[in-house]
Amino acid sequence: MKIVEQIKDPIALEMARFEEKFRAAMSSKVALLNRITYYVVNRKGKQMRPMFVFLSAKMLGGGKVNERTYRGASVIELIHTATLVHDDVVDDSNRRRGFFSVNSLWKNKIAVLVGDYLLSKGLLLCIDHDDFDLLKIISIAVREMSEGELLQIEKARTLDITEEVYFEIIRQKTATLIAACCSLGAASVASNSDEVERMRRFGELIGMAFQIKDDLFDYTDGPIGKPVGIDIKERKMTLPFIYTLNNCRKSDRDWMINSIKNHNRDKTRVKEVIDFVQKHGGLAYATQKMLALKDEALDLLKLYPDTSYRKALEQLVVFVIERKK
Repeated sequence: MKIVEQIKDPIALEMARFEEKFRAAMSSKVALLNRITYYVVNRKGKQMRPMFVFLSAKMLGGGKVNERTYRGASVIELIHTATLVHDDVVDDSNRRRGFFSVNSLWKNKIAVLVGDYLLSKGLLLCIDHDDFDLLKIISIAVREMSEGELLQIEKARTLDITEEVYFEIIRQKTATLIAACCSLGAASVASNSDEVERMRRFGELIGMAFQIKDDLFDYTDGPIGKPVGIDIKERKMTLPFIYTLNNCRKSDRDWMINSIKNHNRDKTRVKEVIDFVQKHGGLAYATQKMLALKDEALDLLKLYPDTSYRKALEQLVVFVIERKK
């Protein structure tokens, strides 16, 4: 059994029921919209986000979930799908998970409108059922994701990013949605705000670890989800690069900045930067930071009873760190 299927095992029934509810939540009276959303749903990934929702809810809810939990999982997936559709337009990307992206098949205008539709469906799902606490959680996540992306774009232009700013970018851009998954799951079954905040922090920690793992892929040959060196080509200042930049001679620092600024499309120069970062401890440092985040996340889980749901969340944490793509 694959590791993801093992993790899903304690929530298998909930995930199957979620699939039906999620499809229903996406439905429209417009045939074109239904064709596009059907295409999107049938090319889903590992579904890690709804898994975080259900496992968090079952761990805190004594093994039970409710309709609010299903709505929380659906709204997360609707919002996440909307951001992916919009991201492909922003990045002018023709592929998503090995398939043609929505914008490549139906053009940018339709893709933007589909993303807007999915976003509104997610928000209305909360409003229609008076789930205003859930709506607040997801609205904060959407705001922070937008801020994180814009901050990253700003820093890609100026190339003056510090490690502190880097962590703020990944907290907002990536971690905030996983944090929302865990806090939504907790809020759906528990009224204790301390519990909700603890699960939010857990999701935030593992979300940041997830992004550092992605950063490390940029410097690693193997079966990964993106080409090696793509972050450098896109002038993204990732943790291995930032650490090396702050711990080398001024002449080397100037060379690194010049490389990412003026030679980021030169394959030979990009390879030289990758080699330099590897040799000067950038990958080791980033790995150490990632593992520290993982350990902090696992420590938070130790505060809960040793159930199959806690074990599955622990497996999910390890999977995030050890995944190959």
